[in-house]
Amino acid sequence: MSRYSIKETEELVTILDFLRFGVSCATEANLYYGHGTDNAWDDIRSLILRSLSLPHDIDPMVLSTRLTTSEKKHLSHQLEKRINHRVPVPYLIKEAYFFDLPFYVDERVLIPRSPFAELIGDHFLPWIEEDKVHRILDLCTGCACIAIACCYAFPEAQVDAVDISSEALAVAAINAAELDVGDQLTLIESDCFANVPQEQYDVIVSNPPYVGKEEMQTLPDEYHYEPVMALEAPNNGLAIVEKILNSAHAYLSDHGILIVEVGNSEEALCEAYPQVPFTWLEMSHGGQGVFLLTKQQLDKHFK
Repeated sequence: MSRYSIKETEELVTILDFLRFGVSCATEANLYYGHGTDNAWDDIRSLILRSLSLPHDIDPMVLSTRLTTSEKKHLSHQLEKRINHRVPVPYLIKEAYFFDLPFYVDERVLIPRSPFAELIGDHFLPWIEEDKVHRILDLCTGCACIAIACCYAFPEAQVDAVDISSEALAVAAINAAELDVGDQLTLIESDCFANVPQEQYDVIVSNPPYVGKEEMQTLPDEYHYEPVMALEAPNNGLAIVEKILNSAHAYLSDHGILIVEVGNSEEALCEAYPQVPFTWLEMSHGGQGVFLLTKQQLDKHFK
């Protein structure tokens, strides 16, 4: 159990005081870091700076400045939520970065952390030629981080972003407005392809729910603040992935590709479809369980 208590922060004076104390408490509490950071220092630093509306690249001298009473009270409560209740930092500061872009997030959507950022940055090369990408479909879009990153990477392309959750799409709309991609991006409320227009997409991407019921029970406490429907899927985590596999071929152009993240369900997927030649993509910045299939491969195995 953490020894953190709000009363102890009464002696703290500066930003640096809160940072040092918060990191010590976070380390002692053995928090989980996987929602934008991988260590206590970066996690607590982000929480404190953004809770004070300060930039991440702040002049270090500012860290020694004194805090007002109201600022101290706010930071104390933020630290309590993070350390004692294990709320992920992005939900506390309502912000997460993906593709070097700031996204608004809250408990209606997953916190962005997909390895898709690297693939988008590489324009999906060598799997498709950049000048052949005119339409992109993002299934299970959540806060729309993948879809909006695609808008930035392919400024001439039209992007459709789909989610079954109207609440998630409300968050996606906030990000579309804030990041000024309204002309490129169309948000669609749909259960996978159900309400998707019969277009021919050059790239279909998806980070769907893929966690099985048993695996859900093993996840760190931080994950249980995220919407269950965005994480867990029936059939050992494969139900939504199978729905995508069975329909994607009808929505892809002849040179089109499907890329889906399935995380730890990779082994289960391979066992379920041993005849399918999944290409498992390797990312230099980490991440696993992302497969690629071409239009021709989908036609052969799922048509």
